[in-house]
Amino acid sequence: MPVFSSLITVYCLLVMKNPETQYDNYYMSKSKEKNRIAYQEFGDKSNSQAFERSIPELPPNQQNLRVQTSRSGRAGKTVTIVTGFQCQTETLTKLLKQLKTACGTGGTVKENAIEIQGDHRQKILQILIESGYKAKISGG
Repeated sequence: MPVFSSLITVYCLLVMKNPETQYDNYYMSKSKEKNRIAYQEFGDKSNSQAFERSIPELPPNQQNLRVQTSRSGRAGKTVTIVTGFQCQTETLTKLLKQLKTACGTGGTVKENAIEIQGDHRQKILQILIESGYKAKISGG
């Protein structure tokens, strides 16, 4: 067996001249290929403003909101969902903070909708109407 391994070493030295550097260069070229861009239509991704979706900021009285409760996919926990917003996420987070404070529960913003933990349809509906939104209770 030692004769066979020494033959491989001699072969590598004769054919490849320096097997360690050739081996490293092979893998380095593979890692560089991952970073190469073959085709890019719209500039680089460092300009994230170009890729953001523009959402029109409508005044509250022009937004038709729906307030509903849901339990699906939440292990039986009830969540009040407010949908129909047409505004920026900063506006949604401000409204979310106001609703969470009024209801005394947690909540989040997901895909232009506000989710508040618990069944607070009536309270949220009153707050939204007082804030100037057109809101309705949707569902049973």
